[in-house]
Amino acid sequence: MENNKYSWDSHDYARHSTAQFAWATELIAKLNLSGSENLLDMGCGDGKVSAALASMLPRGRVTAIDSSPDMIGLARETHAPDTFPNLTFLLKDVLDMDFSDAFDIAFSNAALHWVKDHERVLANTSRALKTGGRLLFQMGGRGNASEILDTFGQLMGEPAWRAYFEGFVFPYGFHGPEEYRPWLNKAGLREHRVELLPKDMTQAGKEGLAGWIRTTWLPYTRRVPEDLRGEFISAITDAYIKAHPADEKGFVHVPMVRLEVEAVKV
Repeated sequence: MENNKYSWDSHDYARHSTAQFAWATELIAKLNLSGSENLLDMGCGDGKVSAALASMLPRGRVTAIDSSPDMIGLARETHAPDTFPNLTFLLKDVLDMDFSDAFDIAFSNAALHWVKDHERVLANTSRALKTGGRLLFQMGGRGNASEILDTFGQLMGEPAWRAYFEGFVFPYGFHGPEEYRPWLNKAGLREHRVELLPKDMTQAGKEGLAGWIRTTWLPYTRRVPEDLRGEFISAITDAYIKAHPADEKGFVHVPMVRLEVEAVKV
């Protein structure tokens, strides 16, 4: 995907992606799997979700792709073929998928907002699906993470950090149903459901929030030199918690919005 210019710390990400995994578990339940499907997991990250899917497909299989060598390396390391014989990890970009009439289901969780060209993603997905095959995607949608993004915007404008963000271009594709429906139709995919869903991302205090920022918001943090990156992350964390204090149990809440898409290849 378009995030392949970033070198991900896959182990660090795995430690700070519990919310993403929890949301993936909710999404998987909506698949109503029979156990024999051939499934494509697009943007598999560290492979935990792919492995959960494979365990639910004893007569099927999962092909999991990601454009990050670090993520695919960790996924292969922690999900060995002898334990997951029906699970294959491939280093592949969703924009360059060349599968044809191969899958019953295309699935993606917390990944496709890294891509801006969703018309190309959907064309590739449609080609990869068998006729009658279905897709279920969840990704950051319009309005996602607006409060943490506002905090980034404020810090980026401060004299200490401004120079590192000259020419910065917003890196995400946070779309809404009005945009997505025509793209589905153009790709030969019949919409079943396209909707924006509010979500509450919780992090365990300052340390949890800092870990999530460090491992997830790479387009921002990697603009800052490595020797100053910790200071920048701490400044973002402090500014966010000042504006949005932790609750009585010490959890910090970040409002999120997900775009959830269900469609069938016609």
